[in-house]
Amino acid sequence: MTESIPNVLRHINELKDAWRRQDFNFTKQQQEEYDLLIATRRERVKQFYADGRVFKGFYKAREEEF
Repeated sequence: MTESIPNVLRHINELKDAWRRQDFNFTKQQQEEYDLLIATRRERVKQFYADGRVFKGFYKAREEEF
């Protein structure tokens, strides 16, 4: 499912722009599309974490002397 919708973030941003222009309301069709895109994005991000493709930052253990 995640590969079936390319450019998910671009589509989400377009819907957010439409949402702002429409006085912060989605139509029923737009809401369904937004929910699908958000679910797809979350699934894709979970897969990135599962594959180890997410940068988690540097960790530097500190040893403090007393």
